[in-house]
Amino acid sequence: MPVIDDKRAIHVRKASDVTQKKLKEYGLSPILARVLAARGIKEIEELDDALSNLIPYDNLKNCRKAAQLLTDAIYNQQKMLIVADYDADGATAAAIAILFLRDAGVTIDYFVPNRFEHGYGLTPEIVDIVAAKNIDLIITVDNGIASISGVARANELGIDVLITDHHLPGAELPQAACIVNPNQPGDDFESKSIAGVGVMFYVLIALRSELRDRGHFEETGSEPNLADLLDLVALGTVADVVALDRNNRILVAQGLRRIRSGKINPGIKALLRVAKKKPSLARSADFGFAVGPRLNAAGRLTDMKLGIECLIADNPEVAIKLAEELDRLNVERRHIEGEMKDQALKILDALETKVNSGVTLFDPHWHSGVVGILASRVKEKLNRPVIAFALEKNGALKGSGRSIQGIHLRDVLDTLTKIDPNVIDKFGGHAMAAGLTIRKNQLERFSELFNDVVTSEFKKNIIDNSIHIDGPLEESDAASNLAQEIRMQVWGQGFPEPSFRNELHVRTHRLLNETHTKLKVSFSPKGAPIDAVRFNFNDAVPNVINCVYRLDINDFFDNKPVQLIIETW
Repeated sequence: MPVIDDKRAIHVRKASDVTQKKLKEYGLSPILARVLAARGIKEIEELDDALSNLIPYDNLKNCRKAAQLLTDAIYNQQKMLIVADYDADGATAAAIAILFLRDAGVTIDYFVPNRFEHGYGLTPEIVDIVAAKNIDLIITVDNGIASISGVARANELGIDVLITDHHLPGAELPQAACIVNPNQPGDDFESKSIAGVGVMFYVLIALRSELRDRGHFEETGSEPNLADLLDLVALGTVADVVALDRNNRILVAQGLRRIRSGKINPGIKALLRVAKKKPSLARSADFGFAVGPRLNAAGRLTDMKLGIECLIADNPEVAIKLAEELDRLNVERRHIEGEMKDQALKILDALETKVNSGVTLFDPHWHSGVVGILASRVKEKLNRPVIAFALEKNGALKGSGRSIQGIHLRDVLDTLTKIDPNVIDKFGGHAMAAGLTIRKNQLERFSELFNDVVTSEFKKNIIDNSIHIDGPLEESDAASNLAQEIRMQVWGQGFPEPSFRNELHVRTHRLLNETHTKLKVSFSPKGAPIDAVRFNFNDAVPNVINCVYRLDINDFFDNKPVQLIIETW
């Protein structure tokens, strides 16, 4: 079996010849038809991203009930408040709710927990804080499904709670007035991977329908346009790295289309500007690697209120000032992350034994807002589930974990708590990411159990560590028209951007900022040179590289030449 430098096997994604032929008949290039067929697309209709193809909101359990609850609160002039999460998904979910209700003539307040002071979710402490504002209804976005005690406290104070979330529930559900979560028991909603912002968008669709039925917009004289929120929905969906099933692809495609046409949220426009990205050329990767990290930097280092204010700003000058501060925070976040990663790798290098199946890392000086990214970076290097811990002010250890395909991280933690209920104080998350809190004196015990449970999962499951590619390209294929055709599609988690494999000849190479390697390569010794780049790589470069790469366009130049993004060789 062919291997590359990191010893992972390479598999070419299989695509039905019949499906490829069918897709080509609709005008797709042979290569894109092959790529899409290999991702399970069987009919051209599956690529139709019209909003009319979204799953109906009535299919989402309690969505209509939530709309009725909100409408009753509006007509009874109850005071409502959103409790958001401090990541990009939570920020965009809060923003679309605020913008919609504001346009509908409804006053709405919000509170976003500070991860360093309040922790995650609707806790009793947060309920007590917001209760001082005489709140009648709390609306959670991208959190709440695990807030048993927080909802109980709200009920004690006579405050109703509407939970909108997408995370996996535990054995017990909060006793909220209404829960909208496609992963709760008894919900047959087809898109289980919808993000928190997507759940909130569905609630707003139902709310608009309910307000229409009650004549609200006839009274106010204006009706919010839900399409205006789609760029925010797209951002939160991609930034939260949820699987891009068809429903999610529709939401992302619609958001991108609006951005490219100039119908863009001022905050997103400002964030694209500081990231040096052109709205007219926006693609889903920009959400994941340019806009999302800058937005998340606020929640990681300070307070996500900064990010939400940027997204709800209607003044472009205000938006750009907030975006510039988010950009500054992201630079600081990258610096902290780099130092922490170096420390983590030194810890691993110092281990005399082989790396465990489940890796646990801790340093008392690590920043709790960045341990999630650190876990992700180490996971990518080791191909093991990783949990990194930081020390909180109260002496507890706050952990953030990232997993690999085939190891369901939340289920691992759930299994661990069944073995020893005293090890973890609280946890939550999903298959690929999870957060938890433990006491410092439990770290050794946790590390032991985490490794044991992950080792057991490795034995039970077939872990696919292969690199999956879409075959080779001919020299004539590496052209701007194919690169542009690829760029216009929506790619992401579960629907990966195509990657190809060829033996390429290195003509020249140099370092960029001492971090990345810039190359000129060709498909044959005397072939036309093509620009290429391998990010976060500054080691030796062979004369010939058998490499895996993606086809891209370099927007920096006016003629927009083709550029290869090399993933590995």
